[in-house]
Amino acid sequence: MKARVTVTLKSGVLDPQGKAIEGALKSLGVDGVESVRQGKVFDIELDARDRTKAEGALKAACEKLLANTVIENYRVEVLG
Repeated sequence: MKARVTVTLKSGVLDPQGKAIEGALKSLGVDGVESVRQGKVFDIELDARDRTKAEGALKAACEKLLANTVIENYRVEVLG
């Protein structure tokens, strides 16, 4: 089973890397960039058959390791 976990900073948390990317895009002439927020994506393959259990295991992994839940949000998508 494949899954994707997306981790992003919560609203209101400063994102200096996002600001640096925003500035770089503007300096490269990319028009219309108003703001950039960066995050991270984990593509995970699981040896699992039960979708609900897989999602639960991934949420537990996010809470324990993949995301700093004080400043980050996460989204788990079980793809099949």
